[in-house]
Amino acid sequence: MAPLTFTLIQTNLHWEDKQANLAMLQEKITGMLDKTEIVVLPEMFSTGFSMKPALFAETMDGETVAWMKRLSAQKKVVITGSIIIAEDGKYYNRLIWVLPNGQLGYYNKRHLFAYGREDEYYTAGNKRLIASVKGWKINLQVCYDLRFPVWARQTPPREGEDGRGLYDILLYTANWPERRIHAWKTLLQARAIENQCYVIGLNRVGNDGNNIYHNGNSMVISPLGEILYEKLHDEDIFTITLQKDSLDETRQKFPFWKDADKFFIAHE
Repeated sequence: MAPLTFTLIQTNLHWEDKQANLAMLQEKITGMLDKTEIVVLPEMFSTGFSMKPALFAETMDGETVAWMKRLSAQKKVVITGSIIIAEDGKYYNRLIWVLPNGQLGYYNKRHLFAYGREDEYYTAGNKRLIASVKGWKINLQVCYDLRFPVWARQTPPREGEDGRGLYDILLYTANWPERRIHAWKTLLQARAIENQCYVIGLNRVGNDGNNIYHNGNSMVISPLGEILYEKLHDEDIFTITLQKDSLDETRQKFPFWKDADKFFIAHE
């Protein structure tokens, strides 16, 4: 199976300033020289982690989704990241997955960060989104979801299955503050090891509007828990190509997935 290339944009964000963020990110994306296939943006990349959805929420027909579609088509890449969406009288922290042909998928953040009052303003999702690109399966999640291993856990294979139904990459887009960065690093590696998959964690840098500092520490982790990429404090645009052969070899050599406990997730 063909390799898959990701570009991670670790950046500071302009607090609750959509136009400034879209202009800044457009400059970064259009200026990329490395060939890539998937561009990853931070959580709430158009506003920062804002608890003012009534002021900043958009619809799926709004400016930011249109911006993502336009850039995706122009650069011929998948673009993903989360924004504030209003739908059916509710607000969602929604990760958007946009294809160059204009098609899209989305995932509503399941675990809302009650410590930051996110649960008071937003509605939790109840469905996972596993995207498919070139035969790769990518489980898309957002920030605080990282703390809840059951939501990310590989679905146990049925009798006689050989593991090809497992997802291959677990991707988190985040606004994870420096004060709890040890948990971020530890859990990203744990998710890779327990699910025998690549893990990508893309975080922002800089202070937000509440003077909370984010040190980035975006990471790419191998299925064995090895750190393939890590960047602290500075803005960075990093491109990495993941190899499916390496993933398959790990699963064949160490078929721990076969011994996983069977379970099911009850959706609300």
